[in-house]
Amino acid sequence: MLELWTYPQSTCSQKVRFALAEKGINYVSRNIALDRGEQVSDWYLAINPNGVAPTLVEDGVAILDSSVITEYLEDTRPSPALRPAEPKALAHMRAWRAFIDEVPTPAIRPPSFNAFIVQGFAHLDDEGFAAAAERRPLRKHFYQKMTQRGFDQQAIDEALDKLRATLLRMEAALADGPWVCGEMFTLADISLSPTIVRMEDLSLAHMWSDLPGVADWYRRIQQKTGFTAAFAPPARDIFHSRGAAC
Repeated sequence: MLELWTYPQSTCSQKVRFALAEKGINYVSRNIALDRGEQVSDWYLAINPNGVAPTLVEDGVAILDSSVITEYLEDTRPSPALRPAEPKALAHMRAWRAFIDEVPTPAIRPPSFNAFIVQGFAHLDDEGFAAAAERRPLRKHFYQKMTQRGFDQQAIDEALDKLRATLLRMEAALADGPWVCGEMFTLADISLSPTIVRMEDLSLAHMWSDLPGVADWYRRIQQKTGFTAAFAPPARDIFHSRGAAC
């Protein structure tokens, strides 16, 4: 039996839920209340010492990191495939995923946190916020850069620049096919979707108004079965995720 520890508004959880639905995999959903700090509770840290969502558990073994989880699903349940079999095409898809994990996935966090998550820490003084940040194994330094007052304008500008660079890279890639890796819909497309959805929810859709390939990609990906599973309410009700890590 598969168990997924997840949180509706977590972008990384959305990615895994998208892949599970596209592959038609049944699982038991276990909600981890990030907005109440359950991700840094002793019982959850025993499952996932990184203190983040999601976590996939199969036969008592925890699989960590959303990108690793989706590759694990491909390894153990290869049909229907969400990655190419040919080695060069597979390498190309994995290069896209490495870029996604390094650039847009962290870049969407500062504007997200400033828009709603930081409000969950506004009541804390400096000492209280420092203690809250210290409890987060994987995100401690990220929270320290944010502070309870949010990210400064330089951090936001840098994040938006990285998001725009991602959109431009997508537009160039989509000239060669309907999806970012060509004809095949892959984990790369799934991995991009939470960032693009979150941008729309943050009123940043204007950033691809001059990119018809991206606009068409977004229209088509919303027709996927997995999109509905990943982003059905309350997944886009972002103001319910105050105090939660994305």
